[in-house]
Amino acid sequence: MLPHDYAQRVYAGVLGKIIGVYLGRPFESATHEQIMRDLGEIEYYVHERRNVNLIVADDDITGMFTFLRALKDHGGNPHTLSAAQIGQSWLNYIVENRTILWWGGLGNSTEHTAFLNLKKGILAPDSGSIARNSKVVAEQIGSQIFIDGWAMVAPGDPALAAALARKASQVSHDGEAIYGAQMIAAMEAQAFVESDLNKLIDCGLQHIPKDSIIARLVHDVRDWHAEYPDWHDTFRQIQRVYGYDTYGGNCHMVPNHAIIHMGLLYGGDDFQKAMLITNTAGWDTDCNAANVGCLLGIKNGLALFDQGPDWRGPVADRLFLPTGDGGRSISDALTESYHVINMGRAAQGLPALAPKDGAKFHFSLPGAVQGFVPDDNERSRGVAVISQVQGYNGGSSPALAITYTKLARGRSAVTTTATFIPPDSLTTNSSYDILASPTLHSGQTVRAVVAADAANTLPVDVQLIARIYGVGDAIETIRGPIQTIAGPQQTILSWRVPDTGGAPILQVGLEVTSMPRANGTIYLDQMTWGGTPTANLGRPAFANTVWRRAWVDATDLFDHRWPDPIRIAQNRGTGLLLQGTADWCDYTVQADIIPHLLANGGLVARAQGLTRYYALQFVHGGSVELIAQHDAERVVLARVAYDWQQERQYTMRIQVTGSDIVGTIDGGPTLTATDTRYAHGSVGLVLTEGRLICNAVTVRP
Repeated sequence: MLPHDYAQRVYAGVLGKIIGVYLGRPFESATHEQIMRDLGEIEYYVHERRNVNLIVADDDITGMFTFLRALKDHGGNPHTLSAAQIGQSWLNYIVENRTILWWGGLGNSTEHTAFLNLKKGILAPDSGSIARNSKVVAEQIGSQIFIDGWAMVAPGDPALAAALARKASQVSHDGEAIYGAQMIAAMEAQAFVESDLNKLIDCGLQHIPKDSIIARLVHDVRDWHAEYPDWHDTFRQIQRVYGYDTYGGNCHMVPNHAIIHMGLLYGGDDFQKAMLITNTAGWDTDCNAANVGCLLGIKNGLALFDQGPDWRGPVADRLFLPTGDGGRSISDALTESYHVINMGRAAQGLPALAPKDGAKFHFSLPGAVQGFVPDDNERSRGVAVISQVQGYNGGSSPALAITYTKLARGRSAVTTTATFIPPDSLTTNSSYDILASPTLHSGQTVRAVVAADAANTLPVDVQLIARIYGVGDAIETIRGPIQTIAGPQQTILSWRVPDTGGAPILQVGLEVTSMPRANGTIYLDQMTWGGTPTANLGRPAFANTVWRRAWVDATDLFDHRWPDPIRIAQNRGTGLLLQGTADWCDYTVQADIIPHLLANGGLVARAQGLTRYYALQFVHGGSVELIAQHDAERVVLARVAYDWQQERQYTMRIQVTGSDIVGTIDGGPTLTATDTRYAHGSVGLVLTEGRLICNAVTVRP
């Protein structure tokens, strides 16, 4: 039975996780001495002092949410999910050398080593075993940093959480690394129903071997906490007994696991104090702070963040999840929380929650702003303040409140949320690339429900807007129709996004204007869009390079040096170039394709990652196939003999309608099939050992 406040506790856990990452990331791997010398005690965010972005792509965040998707992808039953299936999800979502993992090399990076094993066909748990990878490689920290989601889908069931943690960890880790992950997962699962920290620690210990190093260090840290009032004294004991000089490799589980318990025991329910201790101690700061933050969020709920400084405001729910499923790369904490919540509900046979009929932005939990932030430019700076309200104008519907002051000619109130990679994240010093597809495309209809506050004294004009990477990649604004909002009744704004000429849409939001000076509040009750776009996914006619970033590039070559807008090459194995989102269900996708030295390849529809998609492709030896790629299995749905030639252009088209799939080439051979594996997904190109050229991929309803 789920706790009555399950949704809020999951959301609080997610917030604690990402805040911990953003706080600790700027000085990750620094020692305590280096932190004290350069920054002093970590009381709040320090990214500006380190000249880095606050919101970054990070393995802790992306790995946690991405590997958890194995549960839904493989049937939704947590009791039957296997380590091998979780490993297959690694291959589906990880873009090699670009996303999620630290690509530090075979035998050096634990996760990179395991990924290479998976690619060779070595299944988990062998892929992460000590017997295959060595003890020092297999016992690094990665298993612990990815583990929180498994606890959140097993609320109040620490045994199940520990079992899931073990399976997930075995993809890449073994030994003490598994025990550390199980310890954290069991504690977090129990934290949904137990608030006493010492009882949570006792619970965690019940799910790992009593003679393990992890169990011993937990007892030691508890003893030192009882003996020493000052956390610095306990930290010195951790350095002496469990330090990096004792446990080798690049980032060992054992020292960092000790820091987590120290931060929890000395920090108690004071989030700022726990974050200060965990981060100031050093070593793998973002990972340790993320686990501490997640557990405290689950245990205390959203009230955890009501004390101390404003942790949530600067974050504004924003997060990146770059994977092979690029349509989910630009996301927010509330959206991802509901993915977790619904997996937890499905595991107990409960229907999914879809607030406000499944609207993308519904602001349904306290404080949620879902990435919406006020504009910070000369026209709008300081005009608007945004906040979440749990009801407005006497009702109970949650909404985003846009409160404006001194709105006047030349001064507008604008709030937007990201739909693609923000300008300050296109080039970063992060070791993790942001691969993403825009979540909004030309031809889709944006719908918003707004209302004026009943106390407003003047009507204002409101319109939907979007921002694109335009000429020379400069940011340009396009606007929907204006509607005057004068009273508290709800008004629906609807706007079909015009053709952007291939320019990616990076933001969507609202603009509020007024000729006479006005003060007041407008409520955004919800915003959503969906359906298939009418879009030409290629190079814009005007000078632009960012359009390439709208493609999730999982090929060996896709760059700007060629006259052809899209030229991709794959040296070994299979590569894909994908764009689109899960909103794309029934559509026709088409491209004029030139194959060269190609083993096989062609056009893709309804892709849900790198190993789950339909494709119409040329096959070496003189045939064309309509296939369903399903994890490691390539299912031929239809095949015809066809004497295709290298270096000749062919028009390839796939139409997907419900379970019906129709593929055609040059209006000639037609291949048809009925298949129910994939009901939605992105479009693109696929190739195995060769080269493909095309000008654009078009998609139409």
